[in-house]
Amino acid sequence: MKPREITDGIYAMGAIDWDRRLFDSLIPLPDGTSYNAYLVQGSEKTALLDTVDPSKVGVLLAQLADVPKIDFVVAHHAEQDHSGALPAVLARYPDAKVLATPRGRDILLDLLDLPPERVEAVEDGQELSLGGRTLRFVYLPWVHWPETMVSYLPRDRVLFTCDLFGSHLATTDLYADEARVYEPAKRYYAEIMMPFRKLIQRHLEKVKSLDVSLIAPSHGPVYGRPAFIVDAYSDWVAAPPRNTVVLPYITMHGSTGMMVDHLVGALAQRGVAVEQFNLTVTDSGKLAVSLVDAATLVVGTPTVLGGPHPNVVHAAHLVAALRPKLRFASVIGSYGWGGRAVEDLTGIISHPELELLPPVLCKGLPRADDFAALDALADAIASRHKESGFV
Repeated sequence: MKPREITDGIYAMGAIDWDRRLFDSLIPLPDGTSYNAYLVQGSEKTALLDTVDPSKVGVLLAQLADVPKIDFVVAHHAEQDHSGALPAVLARYPDAKVLATPRGRDILLDLLDLPPERVEAVEDGQELSLGGRTLRFVYLPWVHWPETMVSYLPRDRVLFTCDLFGSHLATTDLYADEARVYEPAKRYYAEIMMPFRKLIQRHLEKVKSLDVSLIAPSHGPVYGRPAFIVDAYSDWVAAPPRNTVVLPYITMHGSTGMMVDHLVGALAQRGVAVEQFNLTVTDSGKLAVSLVDAATLVVGTPTVLGGPHPNVVHAAHLVAALRPKLRFASVIGSYGWGGRAVEDLTGIISHPELELLPPVLCKGLPRADDFAALDALADAIASRHKESGFV
């Protein structure tokens, strides 16, 4: 892919990774991804904003073949999918300086063993003149690492946001097709940004205070209508949960599966939407996306060696790590002779803002009393949702 001009003197660069299907050896990438870099030319100086993943160094260097000089490389975020090509870029341009937040400088030196004299720290709000246009650096810590910042070009009204507003989407589209990008952007938010949603809520106010006509992230396409993605983030971060239950589960010999089927039906009868996930086949990214808007989590598990099924434990840890805006949770499942499934799972997922509803655990096959208890749980969930105004 050749460099593509966004506006006079600003070029989109980077690499499309069509075939990557796993990020950080953890996050599924059903739509691939991209690693975006941007070249900003002034009348006096040239800046490269971010680089690419180490696997795509050759792609970026080829795009820079006709760029005789780079004065600055802005590292918004130190993670290697954006910083990994820095050593090669600095070797190509021996006079270039890397600019990062103070914390970013430290992390870059740790991760990449860069020459310390070539990495400089910039302050929040500091401006850098390139001649005819000025870059302004804005700190946005914990989006999603502690050192992150964004860059703003006031004259051109372009905001370069690195991971914020990104989408894992391999596409040749320079500008976002909003209908197409919404799901990958929401998945990206759910998997990467949701643990920091309260901080992001505050950072969105900084973004909204800027006069922006384009948002250029470092994954996925450019947003030609910034309100689309800013409004989506505002909803994902701060809107009340919806009248939805997320139900991840495992069944080994059918008992837990029978309980799940009954509860799903009981909730549907009471007007509560359910998103059900059999963890033997579930894409963890889809589970994460479902948690963005859900009000309630119900975890279904059989008992294995006295505790919950290991796949259910993994899902519970995922929920705890993502910190969604859930308000209620419960556990259902079965056992043969005893165990600590409920205690173990609630110990993982509980937090001060989460109300734990009475669990339903049956011995062996569920019977009439167990189904009645599931109906009572459905009543409790529907009642809590109604009282809270979730729709």
